[in-house]
Amino acid sequence: MIGRLKGVLISKQPPWLLLDVQGVGYEVEVPLSTLFDLPNIGIEATLLIHTVVREDAFLLYGFSREVERRLFRHLLKVTGVGAKLALAILSGMNADEFASAIARNDIAALIRLPGIGRKTAERLVIDLRDRLKDDFGDGALIVSGGLGPPTNATGLRAGVTHEAMSALEALGYKPAEALRMVKAVPDADSHSVEQLIRLALKPLAG
Repeated sequence: MIGRLKGVLISKQPPWLLLDVQGVGYEVEVPLSTLFDLPNIGIEATLLIHTVVREDAFLLYGFSREVERRLFRHLLKVTGVGAKLALAILSGMNADEFASAIARNDIAALIRLPGIGRKTAERLVIDLRDRLKDDFGDGALIVSGGLGPPTNATGLRAGVTHEAMSALEALGYKPAEALRMVKAVPDADSHSVEQLIRLALKPLAG
């Protein structure tokens, strides 16, 4: 199994990355929390990897910090939560926010995430409350520094809104909802794709 990759970032197409490791290009799917931590295209980056091997696919999920990978693995153990939903959760909330919501039994915060209804939110609280407490202490994850700063522009200005919407749709938001979230960001065209996605998701953590 692949547990770690270190190479040069070739492209970012949220939620996908292409990482060149000694001439081999690895496609890695990442949560937006990791995307925001990464450097610009052409710069070396290191990702912690969770590998999933299926009969029809070999899938790589990348994380900038161990705390994110551990939380991702906890989420996969919850009935009804697959990799796509786990990535959406980590994209909508950072590790601290999610663990705090679980510890507080904050169902309202959880159901603001795409793909999570009340029943799933309640199941997350029931299944993860003790696991997170045992693993991280008091049900709260301690992550120094929080999310990394948003990176600089990743491409041309044209298509920034479209790329941000595509990334949100890939996380499970409906097209109309993704459009509403992007339009709610002041001066949307003045931001990079990553900054625009981050600002569009910000109200969810409130």
